[in-house]
Amino acid sequence: MTHSILRLVFILFLVIKPLSAAADNTILILGDSLSAAYGLQQEEGWVKLLQDKYDDEQADIELINASISGETSGGALRRLDALLEQYEPTHVLIELGANDGLRGFPVKKMQTNLTSLIQKSQAANAMTALMEIYIPPNYGPRYSKMFTDTFSRVSEETNAHLMNFFMLDIASQPELMQNDSLHPNKKAQPLIRDEMYDSIKKWLNKD
Repeated sequence: MTHSILRLVFILFLVIKPLSAAADNTILILGDSLSAAYGLQQEEGWVKLLQDKYDDEQADIELINASISGETSGGALRRLDALLEQYEPTHVLIELGANDGLRGFPVKKMQTNLTSLIQKSQAANAMTALMEIYIPPNYGPRYSKMFTDTFSRVSEETNAHLMNFFMLDIASQPELMQNDSLHPNKKAQPLIRDEMYDSIKKWLNKD
């Protein structure tokens, strides 16, 4: 009898310990080149720098960076089911739309994709945040306004947290941009890390 009880306790220990070791907040980041450390080493990107900060603070937060350079809202939608199944995130942060805009994709289609990304994540019991994206003004005021307004509209309709675009201040400073004037350089990454630290803190506290 005693042997059976000890065996049961041992089995429960093996099962429960990995569960307790998992982070309370597992944040899946669905982004494009701005979050994928384009033109840099992965350890230089803001996501890795932010994870290092969390680790130094012993914060119970794990960042899963599923960002891909050139990613669109449609591309991420095709990958999402597998990512949700693999990582079982508690939170999903969507930093997408820039490539949809730069390629001139219909705003309505992007809106549909963003809505589906959020709804699929929420159906998997993940809290959601949508970053408000801006595109260069040379696309014309009408398209630019329609584009940016989409994010607040989707946020309101899905009850997703709307997060500020981390490139707003950085994009206007050439010394923080790579030669293509589209991507933040190494010097900008700690600044993005600090802004995202505050933004994610507000999001988690809101939840």
